[in-house]
Amino acid sequence: MFIAYVAVAVLLSFVAAVSGVAKLRRAPHVVKMINQVVGVPMKWFTWLAVCEFAGATGLLLGIVVAPIGLAAAAGLVLYFLGAIIGHVRVGDMKGIGTPAFPFGLAVACLVTRFLSASQ
Repeated sequence: MFIAYVAVAVLLSFVAAVSGVAKLRRAPHVVKMINQVVGVPMKWFTWLAVCEFAGATGLLLGIVVAPIGLAAAAGLVLYFLGAIIGHVRVGDMKGIGTPAFPFGLAVACLVTRFLSASQ
């Protein structure tokens, strides 16, 4: 299970970091989706990016320190669940796929880190 955690954690860390950078750079497709479609104010973009960077860092640290990995995975599960809820709230069903993929990875990280920590 530990090897599975490492693989999924590295992948999700990369996805979260790329997403965070896109928010900081105000990438047009990200601004359109998050600001114009979902309605998240632009002033929140920096904080959303910080959350993603913290989660990515925590997952990587979680390779060595299990509780940090568990906390980071749980935080990212909640983060991406909130993104899914945001899309559902405004009726943007076609946009759910964007946060659903990292949400699934975050759930996989949480489960694999929990199972590998308890061995």
